Amino acid sequence: MNGDVDTNNNIKPLISNGAKNHQRRRRASAKPSAAPTRPCQTQSFSRDIGHAAAETYLVTSLSFTLLRYLGVGYRWITRLVALGCYALLLMPGFLQVAFYYFFSSQVQRSVVYGDQPRNRLDLYLPANSDEPKPVVIFVTGGAWIIGYKAWGSLLGLQLAERDIIVACVDYRNFPQGTISDMVKDASQGISFVCNHIAEYGGDPNRIYLMGQSAGAHISACALLDQAIKESESEKGESITWSVSQIKAYFGLSGGYNLLNLVEHFHNRGLYRSIFLSIMEGEKSLQQFSPEVKIQDSSIREAVSRLPPITLFHGTSDYSIPSDASKTFVEALQRAGAQATLVLYEGKTHTDLFLQDPLRGGKDELFDHLVAVIHAGDNEALAKDAKAPPRRRLVPEFLLKLARKISPF
Repeated sequence: MNGDVDTNNNIKPLISNGAKNHQRRRRASAKPSAAPTRPCQTQSFSRDIGHAAAETYLVTSLSFTLLRYLGVGYRWITRLVALGCYALLLMPGFLQVAFYYFFSSQVQRSVVYGDQPRNRLDLYLPANSDEPKPVVIFVTGGAWIIGYKAWGSLLGLQLAERDIIVACVDYRNFPQGTISDMVKDASQGISFVCNHIAEYGGDPNRIYLMGQSAGAHISACALLDQAIKESESEKGESITWSVSQIKAYFGLSGGYNLLNLVEHFHNRGLYRSIFLSIMEGEKSLQQFSPEVKIQDSSIREAVSRLPPITLFHGTSDYSIPSDASKTFVEALQRAGAQATLVLYEGKTHTDLFLQDPLRGGKDELFDHLVAVIHAGDNEALAKDAKAPPRRRLVPEFLLKLARKISPF
């Protein structure tokens, strides 16, 4: 299937044309009375290996370019060693998730959504395809440098078990691209999902947007930029998706005011020079700070278009302090948006996204997400109530050791 997005049409014709094409495919079917099936996975495993090899080469070459920016210093070496040990301790869980990622028929990897090298997304599909499913578009984190769509595979696996489709959007990282490229890629990936997810069994009327860490920042920028575009419709800008198609936004451990984070990141090892290179210079920090932008009275109409927003953050997060979410929620509320803050006492930057899901059992964040997504669907809520506890993927002593040495 061609994943390129047509940016020359406004949103209504694009959706309408997609529906017409879908109807033509159904009429051409040998069994017109049969339920429509999902598009088959066209890539063989050997092609996946080739694609992985090409991306590995790309990431390696980008890493060497990145090292020229960073230099080799004590702080980066120690963090790199800590990251390696952290990954090694969690490897029992990572291997199980990797097996699911590469071999499950419920995962459609590297669906093309644009014409750039990283314009790919992964789809995690529920086993049950009897009716259209709610959808979560997920933008992964990675300090704007090491983000990758496969980082969302654990979330995709666990939400798919609850009959929720997850689309993990990849995007160009620095130095392959800068922040405007990342936001553009995320927006194009969102557009693809909004306009094509019905072909994969998704419900286009139940789409949620979520980002984690740097992905929360990028997706928040994309959402706000889209709202501004729509509020300035007199300028004649064409749109391929609308914020009205997003039922809610979830931001996990994100930073939304870059002006307040420059020194913090510098002290944590993301040096000022490279951070400003990622963000296209100091003058662009305000432009890519959603918390700052929404305080501009000239875009109040755009802010009113935003969907309900929920931000999640751990109070022991040292990578991005929880105050980053707190001040953004307060600014949203002052601007008239519907925003809620959920804080998790004692949780770190990786507890909510990695250690807790790998631990299995009950998880407050996961339960909160599922409850919001399934709200109003009594049948789904009844299934959730009977769902077995999530399986533990990593022994507790390894999780505790990993938490102590985590570089995040």
